[in-house]
Amino acid sequence: MVESFDWDALQSFLAVARAGRLTVAAKLLRIDHSTLSRRIAGLEAALRVQLFTRTVSGYALTQQGERLLAAARAMEGVALTVLTEVGDASLQLAGSVRIGAPDGFGTQFLAPRLGALCQQHPALEVQLLTMPRLFSLSKREADLAIALAPPAEGRLHARKLSDYELGVYGAASYLDAQPPLRDRDDLAAHRFVGYIEELVYAPELDYLSLIANGLRPGLCSSNLVAQMQATLAGAGLCVLPCFMAEAQPALRRVLAEEVSLIRSFWLLVHTDMRDLARVRVTADFIAEEVRLSRGLFMPRHP
Repeated sequence: MVESFDWDALQSFLAVARAGRLTVAAKLLRIDHSTLSRRIAGLEAALRVQLFTRTVSGYALTQQGERLLAAARAMEGVALTVLTEVGDASLQLAGSVRIGAPDGFGTQFLAPRLGALCQQHPALEVQLLTMPRLFSLSKREADLAIALAPPAEGRLHARKLSDYELGVYGAASYLDAQPPLRDRDDLAAHRFVGYIEELVYAPELDYLSLIANGLRPGLCSSNLVAQMQATLAGAGLCVLPCFMAEAQPALRRVLAEEVSLIRSFWLLVHTDMRDLARVRVTADFIAEEVRLSRGLFMPRHP
C-alpha cells in the first residue's frame, strides 16, 4: 500500500467524477477549487496514474479513473452502511439532503411544505432542486428524486407516491372571448401553450397528440410553471396538472369529461442511501405529504 495515499481524497475524486467539472465539484464539497485540484493531483501522484483527462468541457475519466471509480463507489457504500448500522442515530439527522424534483411538483407542491420538515429537524439542511429534467442519483446529483416513472435499471429504490390528473385549462378572460368548446375537434382552433419538443425530458410529458390530432403549441417553454403563467396571461390553452391549475382561480378547465390524462409521481432513492436517517426521514415526509393531499392530485377520483 502506498504510504502517502489519503482515503479522504476518494471523496474528492468521486465528486469530480460525478460532476465532470472541477468548479461544480468544489461547490458540492464546499471547498475552494484550487484545494480540490491539489487533492486530485495528490491522489494521482500517490497512485502514480492519471485519473482524469482535462479538456475545455471538463474532466473525463481515463481508463485507470474508471477502474478507481468502481472501487470508490464500493467503498462509499461501505461507509454509508457503517453510518447507518453503527453510527449514533441522533447524529444522523444532521447534515444536508438534496431533493431533485420536476419544476411543477417541486415549486407548487413541495416547496411550501418543506419548512415543516426543517422545523421538525433543525440540524437538517434541505436543498431543493426544481428543474425540468431527470436527476442522476448514481452521480449524486440528488439524494432523492421525484420522477414520472420507475427506473428501468440501476441500483435505485422506487416508491410510488401518487397518480395525478391533468386536464386542459385556459384563463377565464381568454375563454370568455372565444366560442364555447363542445368537443375535442374544437381544440384545433385554439392556440396552445406547451413544451419545446426537443426538450421534453420524459415520454410521459409528450401528451398533446393524445389530446387531439395535429395539436402543436404556439407558445413553448421547457418550464411547466412558465407555461402556467403564460396561460394565466391569456396566451391560450394548456395541459396542466390539476394540483397546479385548480389552485388558480383565474383558470378554468374545459372538456373535463372528454379530456383527462393520468400520470404518476415516483420517489427514487439510491439503494446505498435509502437507510440513512436523513434520507429516510425526508422520503417518509414527502410520501406522507402527498398521501394527505391526494385530493389535490386526483380531484375527480376520491
